[in-house]
Amino acid sequence: MAKITRIEPQIPALPTRQKVAAYARVSMETERLHHSLSSQVSYYSELIQNNPEWEYVGVYADEGITGTIATKRDEFQHLIADCDAGKIDIVLCKSISRFARNTVDLLNTVRHLKELGISVRFEKEHIDSLSDDGELMLTLLASFAQSESESISHNVKWGVRKRMEQGIPNGHFRVFGYRWEGDQLVIVPEEAAIVKRIYQNFLNGKSRLETEREFAAEGITTREGCRWVDSNIKVVLSNVTYTGNMLLQKEYISDPITKKRRKNHGELPQYYIENTHEPIIDMETFQFVQSEMARRRELGALANKSLNTCCFTGKIKCPHCGLSYMHNRRTKNSNYQEYWNCGSKKKKKVGDGCPVGGTISHKSLLKACCEVLNLEEFDEEVFLDKVDRIEVPEKYTLDFFLKDGTVVRKAAPNTGHQDCWTPEYRAKVSAKRKKTGTNPKGASCFTSKIKCVHCGTNFRRCTQPSRDGKSFYWRCPTGNKPCETTGMREERLQALASEVLGLNEFDAAAFSEQNDHIDVLPGMELEFHFKDGRKETRSYDTTRVSHPCSESQKNHMREVMKKKWTPERRTAMSEKIKKIRSEKHWASTKAKR
Repeated sequence: MAKITRIEPQIPALPTRQKVAAYARVSMETERLHHSLSSQVSYYSELIQNNPEWEYVGVYADEGITGTIATKRDEFQHLIADCDAGKIDIVLCKSISRFARNTVDLLNTVRHLKELGISVRFEKEHIDSLSDDGELMLTLLASFAQSESESISHNVKWGVRKRMEQGIPNGHFRVFGYRWEGDQLVIVPEEAAIVKRIYQNFLNGKSRLETEREFAAEGITTREGCRWVDSNIKVVLSNVTYTGNMLLQKEYISDPITKKRRKNHGELPQYYIENTHEPIIDMETFQFVQSEMARRRELGALANKSLNTCCFTGKIKCPHCGLSYMHNRRTKNSNYQEYWNCGSKKKKKVGDGCPVGGTISHKSLLKACCEVLNLEEFDEEVFLDKVDRIEVPEKYTLDFFLKDGTVVRKAAPNTGHQDCWTPEYRAKVSAKRKKTGTNPKGASCFTSKIKCVHCGTNFRRCTQPSRDGKSFYWRCPTGNKPCETTGMREERLQALASEVLGLNEFDAAAFSEQNDHIDVLPGMELEFHFKDGRKETRSYDTTRVSHPCSESQKNHMREVMKKKWTPERRTAMSEKIKKIRSEKHWASTKAKR
């Protein structure tokens, strides 16, 4: 029978110290709780540093932050990031409620750390997340912690609403135009003047956008020194506090865990308290402003005279991206034009944008409306009365959705180019071409002659620096991404043209006289089309031509390299190569083991 002898390891395993960190949190910024947080930090710092088997990493502490939302705790997120980086092996925490009061966040975090082999130890509950029953106990106790948080939130809300019933607001909320003196709102004269001006501008028919621009031009800012914007002005115009009264519980927290705030649209009772402080705006003015805001809201963009609006504003919709078409005006070739574009073009939406594309001529739009409504001349009132909306399902096509339920499709071709090409402008261009020639100054005989079959566009002449000063090449303007063609050097293009024409040297005049155009086919095949109907095909060699260096250039580069390759640089490079080779050898040896 064979004898088996067990050989024990000769090299003793070196004890490794575990990297330990702690997490502490208090939910309120009070002096007592601040002392509690500092006590936690001191306790854990001393505890970790006094253990010889542990290596102190640090204590991560969040102050005055709720435990129900993990993403809002900066130090907690910093702790998780260090765990992901492999800097921590053990995390200590006073209790489950300090780590998280959200059951889902707690379990997701603990499971994530468990996958990394990181232990989370809760001292109060005596739970280790890596133990067999750790996750079960965490689930139960975390649910209790979350329930406790919800109970506390419910009690706090009850107390707040009881105070509201007595006419006591929930804290000293900030209102532009007022300041708190004890429990009383007192007018700030400088800010009150701005509030009155906002209301007066609105009563004078000015939009919020006009007021915003007016304040920006005069340098009028908010209390924090920020620019007045539309949303700030809207809050001022809709805040009943300026009438000397208070409306409490305009907002509420729908979920104590997510802390999401919602507008109170009748879900909870509101409390209206009269004559609590001195008014800035009288009640009659305030109520008129609210009714005017409702009227303008009903009209939409048409109510804002500072915008470029008409009866079609907000009526033309794109069924693909859901945006409205925007009204544009321009003057081209001394001719005034109006057209409509999908809103995605101006907003530069991420992705491919609107699949419809193209523009709708305002002239074609009016013509289509007259045909649908059986009108000789366009009438805005009839249009607004009968048409609900217009959709653009495809290029230059309009679907009219009438208020009686019928849908009518009409074509709306873009006539912008025809509208610009007036007889006057045609005569002007003709006279210019007779004087200067067909092609502009500096144009080549290849201009507008080379056409890309893939894109349907003409190749453009480009320049690039060279040893001789400047060289020319031709390329497709769409670029290399959608098109497979490459750039062509002009001298090589001239050589191919001379070969086709049977000439020893290129003659631009002979080429212009005989050649109609050149088609660039896939694979860089050039098809020469002559005016007599003849075709010739030549292959363009895409191989890059290198220019050999002269002896003077070679000698110059040798001298430059000798100056740069100093003994110090040679030594540093040698040490660097040795290090790289050593690391590669060590990595390959480790992989084999």
